[in-house]
Amino acid sequence: MKEKKTNKKGIWGLLIVLVVIAGLIATTFNTIKNHLNLGLDLQGGFEILYEVSPLNEGAEVDMTAVTNSIQKRVNVLGVNEPIITVEGNNRIRVQLAGIEDQESARSMLGTTANLTFRDTDDVELSDSSIIQEGGASLAYQDGRPIVSLKIANPERFGEITSDIASRTGGKNVMIIWLDYEDGDSYQEERQAAAQGGEPKYISAASVNSRISGDCIIEGNFTESEARTLANLINSGSLPVKLDEISSNVVSAQYGQDALHKTAMAGLVGVGLVLLFMIFLYRVPGILAGVMLAAYIWAIFGIYALMGAVFTLPGIGALVLGVGMTVDANIITYERIKQELYKGHGIRTSVQEGRKLSFSSIFDAQLTTLIAGLIMYIWGNGSVKGFATMLIITVAMTLLINVLLSRFLLNLFVNSGIADNKPQWFGANPKNIPDISKGEKQFYFGHKEYDFLAKAKFSIYAALGIIALALVLSIVNATGNRGFMNLGIDFASGTKLTISSQDRVEIEDVQNEMTNLGYSDFSYQSAGENTIYATTKSSLTTEQLTEIKNAFEAKYGEEPGDNVVTPVVGRELVRNAFILTIVAWVAMLLYITIRYEWDYAISCLVALIHDVLITLSVFAILRLEVNIELISVLLTIIGYSINNSIVVCDRIREVVRNNPSASKKHYREIVNDSLNKTFLMSMYSSISTLLPVIALLLLGSRSIFTFTFAMFVGMIAGTLSSLFITPMVWYYIRTHYTPKAKPKKKQKEKESLDEMTIKGINA
Repeated sequence: MKEKKTNKKGIWGLLIVLVVIAGLIATTFNTIKNHLNLGLDLQGGFEILYEVSPLNEGAEVDMTAVTNSIQKRVNVLGVNEPIITVEGNNRIRVQLAGIEDQESARSMLGTTANLTFRDTDDVELSDSSIIQEGGASLAYQDGRPIVSLKIANPERFGEITSDIASRTGGKNVMIIWLDYEDGDSYQEERQAAAQGGEPKYISAASVNSRISGDCIIEGNFTESEARTLANLINSGSLPVKLDEISSNVVSAQYGQDALHKTAMAGLVGVGLVLLFMIFLYRVPGILAGVMLAAYIWAIFGIYALMGAVFTLPGIGALVLGVGMTVDANIITYERIKQELYKGHGIRTSVQEGRKLSFSSIFDAQLTTLIAGLIMYIWGNGSVKGFATMLIITVAMTLLINVLLSRFLLNLFVNSGIADNKPQWFGANPKNIPDISKGEKQFYFGHKEYDFLAKAKFSIYAALGIIALALVLSIVNATGNRGFMNLGIDFASGTKLTISSQDRVEIEDVQNEMTNLGYSDFSYQSAGENTIYATTKSSLTTEQLTEIKNAFEAKYGEEPGDNVVTPVVGRELVRNAFILTIVAWVAMLLYITIRYEWDYAISCLVALIHDVLITLSVFAILRLEVNIELISVLLTIIGYSINNSIVVCDRIREVVRNNPSASKKHYREIVNDSLNKTFLMSMYSSISTLLPVIALLLLGSRSIFTFTFAMFVGMIAGTLSSLFITPMVWYYIRTHYTPKAKPKKKQKEKESLDEMTIKGINA
């Protein structure tokens, strides 16, 4: 059958689209870069989780008022893009990135709100006791928003307002201050406000007569401004106590070094993936590179538009996403090559390859999305940041792969330039049969293996690793070293990051800590310039200040610190367990609905295998188990199920084509499916491992745990998808055959197919 003639318009159309994409990325790059918000782990700063309790026993805490009080203090510090979030009923998390004087800010935020009434000469007239608790509220007068104040001591308030009202020369003004400090000046703050700045005081109201009862504050307020003012006043009139239960402080220099190293590792990883794709698939690999550039541009653009905070785990998720989105291309391109090796033409092979790969891509990405949503809903801190990137990654993978990548491939193929050139798709023409001469397929990409026969070796190896980890963990537990090396995220305690421009030795750090009176720290090198010092005790702010001042004087850089109290450690353990179980159950339900229960059980066993192998390696090597590992385990779950679903999808396809298959045929079906998906699984794993290896070798040591766990988990996930998943499915099918689903009407499609969009895949 002859291919169609070359369409020059199609070639020019492809070139124009490529130029438009390049131009769009080039012209918006600086704008996106300037609007990205870097997290505290990339530019320094701190994060503190406070537990809020009233000073007066039995009183209720207005969290909105507390939030506004902290926001006001943060505004005075001049911090850009602070993140202040309420968690639960009595906790508030404050994240301040890029702040220079961290200790002063920490001290200011943690003190009880102090509301005072003063005159224009800054003389205190009264404290917050003159107002009833929570006595400020939003009200309206003649349809205009005002603030209503309920006075607790009308007589005293009458005396104060009478005195202020009698003053002349513009001094009949009562100023409400929050956190007034010696040296603050109303006159200076008023001048700053006139020049567009934000004054430290929260209100300056003229008083024209004696007020002996409740009163109002009026001005040109919007409703939002009046409500905020009321909340600020309440935050000072309702004293609360802020207890630090968790904190993480990162020095600016350490954050910048981490950003530089991780960004460079990310670029190397992306470059390796691009070269790998071009080597495998030639021209489609180049188109995948264009898609990859568009994907990264879209991710950064979305983050800039959302105002989301970019963190180190976020960069890790982005680099992982590079592998995952290329993964979708590999599934499609491998399907195309398989069709070529059947003797089909270029256009037919591309059409069939796209059609047959869509359900695998959709199901694999959707299961990863489930893991991301669960992390976002129930996670917090770095887990939530990682989940945000993962969710965006899945959305962009589906959008860019289904639309842009296939659109570019469609333009390329329909131009006719690739007709009769299978080598442009990475296929060897010598291995393609001439079906016009009655030749049949004789090349399948690799030598065929009996995967089920080799599955037992993988199972024995996995059991051996798990058994060794269990034995070593028991030995360590009896020796009071702990069953696993739990980081402070789970065990509670304090972790100091001591760094310098020059080489730092553990012995020097240990001697300095001993001189300061601290002997219960353990030390770990994180490269030539950084030492981690960890203790199971949750140090106080005063102790941290003493230690940090000493090391700043010694090395010229202020150490970072991470403090977790026992109550937070227990909650993290519980939440980590819940996150994992919920993710498993959600995926199990989805696969059961989309496939059958035996496919779901097979995938679940593979997921448990991957998690146990990763935890076992950490137990054997005594690596620290921290909250980032939970992000990795959930990602491994999503990644592993990607490969497992590709295998299950092919098995289901073969089973559907052989509805009368008996138990004795299942072994052949499984091996046939694995042989057809083997290269697909291996290439997908390599494309995802390349950026992870780059991060592992070149990235910041602060995410070593993250990247190493990802490395181990991906290898475990690849092996489980090739051996564990099909072996479990084969065992279930040969011992119990699920009831066949009712046959659908002919006009309905048997499986999820891709959408037909004119100009893209039609």
